Amino acid sequence: MIRVLVAEDQSAVRAGLVLILRSAPGIEVAGEAEDGQRAVDLARDLRPDVVLMDVRMPRLDGVSATRQIVAEQLADVLVLTTFDFDAYVFGALRAGAAGFLLKSAEADDLIDAVRTVARGEGIVAPAVTRALIAEFAAASGPGGDSGSCRSGHAHPAEREVLSCLGEGLSNAGIAEQLDMAEGTVKTHVSRLLGKLGLPHRVQAAVLARELMR
Repeated sequence: MIRVLVAEDQSAVRAGLVLILRSAPGIEVAGEAEDGQRAVDLARDLRPDVVLMDVRMPRLDGVSATRQIVAEQLADVLVLTTFDFDAYVFGALRAGAAGFLLKSAEADDLIDAVRTVARGEGIVAPAVTRALIAEFAAASGPGGDSGSCRSGHAHPAEREVLSCLGEGLSNAGIAEQLDMAEGTVKTHVSRLLGKLGLPHRVQAAVLARELMR
């Protein structure tokens, strides 16, 4: 059973998200939070598998809440945003969010995203990806602490895995494409994150997309 904490300040939107999630087999809504601070407090108390996090909330914004939840390893965070990109989304990427989804996403896409994040595989909505790449590239430009510079330390197999991450493939998909055992893929992903200094595979996927431009 995947336990989800829903953090959304608009009660009507929150109720809709809860309704969708409760309709999905294998998903349980562990709690609801109306602001970022409440989300952090409930994550500490409930230890959900996934926090569905709105980025714009009172008391403590979603980026700061995400940073605390990820730093304390309380749960993976799936960020919801009304827009395809804004500064909050990039901040959430840096804070270690495991996935990004538009609030306009269909119910099935929301459920699939929660399940994907719960598996530890991360997800970025296609509408968000291009802007994330552009912003990530700007932040990692000449003189910056660029992950693309550090990617040179990856050996060939890891670079192939990084490329597959950029295509949005799951561990199983990477294993099939590269003819590797899924366990080997997981090991490569873990090592890549350590070498690149990134907290989650979503950040590695964004970096890979930038490198492939």
